[in-house]
Amino acid sequence: MDYAAEFEPMFGMGVSNPYGEFFIGESYLNGLLLADECGLAISNVTFEPGCRNNWHIHHASKGGGQILLCTDGRGWYQEWGKEPQELKPGSVVYIPAGVKHWHGAAADSWFSHVAFEAPGEETSNEWLEPVEDADYPA
Repeated sequence: MDYAAEFEPMFGMGVSNPYGEFFIGESYLNGLLLADECGLAISNVTFEPGCRNNWHIHHASKGGGQILLCTDGRGWYQEWGKEPQELKPGSVVYIPAGVKHWHGAAADSWFSHVAFEAPGEETSNEWLEPVEDADYPA
């Protein structure tokens, strides 16, 4: 598939996401800044239409979490037990450590966001179950 002809995200498509096993659909990762360079990991993540990551939690004993800056297309973000929220260019989401959530593209749109892994102590990601089609907003 020539995805570049179909969608060109602001920060580039990158490569096939090495964490793809935790996604429904195809996603792409473009590492913009590595944590060992400045203590802050920043990546552009691009989702094909309908692609979303599994439910997951960013853990930390202090600090941590994730910040999403939406740059292209239309997508969704949802915290466990809450309604999904639509994301579009300019949307910003702060996800505190310990919050179960998922994010991804709308069914009819490519979507990209820049993801910042917030600095913290004893940080880790826990990947959980997929977001079922019945729970995914149209």
